[in-house]
Amino acid sequence: MEFNDIDPVGNEEEPRRPPRNHRLRRGIYILPSALTVANLLCGYYAVLATLDGRFADFDNAAIAIGIAYAFDAMDGRIARSMGTESAFGREFDSLADVVSFGIAPALLAYAWGVRTLAAVNASDSLHLKELGWLMGFFFVACCAWRLARFNIQGMAPGGNRYFVGMPTPAAAGMIAATIHLREGLPISDVRWSILWLALLLGLGVLMSSSMRFYSFKDIQWTRRRPSLAIIPLALVFVAAVKFSGPTLFALMAAYTAHGPIMQLIRFVRHRTASRTA
Repeated sequence: MEFNDIDPVGNEEEPRRPPRNHRLRRGIYILPSALTVANLLCGYYAVLATLDGRFADFDNAAIAIGIAYAFDAMDGRIARSMGTESAFGREFDSLADVVSFGIAPALLAYAWGVRTLAAVNASDSLHLKELGWLMGFFFVACCAWRLARFNIQGMAPGGNRYFVGMPTPAAAGMIAATIHLREGLPISDVRWSILWLALLLGLGVLMSSSMRFYSFKDIQWTRRRPSLAIIPLALVFVAAVKFSGPTLFALMAAYTAHGPIMQLIRFVRHRTASRTA
């Protein structure tokens, strides 16, 4: 009788586990990247639609940027939940964001708010076209700078509750929501065009600033909530579907304004505390 296969201590060798499904593991890593590709595709389509130049094309380009916003929100969340975050995915996502939330909205903002007007009504003394492409480039540069800073510094100190500077998808979303509100109908007044360029300038400054913007990453969506909490979410969803223009514009305008407002509140509190100390 042979005893070679019996452990004298009593610890028998555990049976080997079958190898993990390589196709499943590869599919898990591919999923976040596929969403990033979808984000990039939406940005590319927005550029092509803007070049076509019809009113409906402007609206379609704005919608494409909004869809890219949704894909960008999903790819990072899915990568974190699956534990598949990587340096490659982070850089790939940033490059896609430069196209979808930098180049595409800047080109759309120029074509919708400046190019048509400058070709028809604007006088040469205003140099509206030159100012338009300059503000568009400023927006793209601030977008790229914001993404590079985020890759190095990450979130604001103290957790993942706040971004440092306005997120690039939100800045692009503000542009897209404004154009979608007008259903792609371009600006026809020089004064509104100048205000539009001022908005581009302001969004670029907000992206490159050190203001804190709420990230919504501290909300645990999987936790149990009161049953009435679904009602506001349902109302917002229905409003976004039935009245997409006003609803999305109001949401993006509120998010854009909350950063400077919170910064002003912190400044006033700091001044008040320093005087009473």
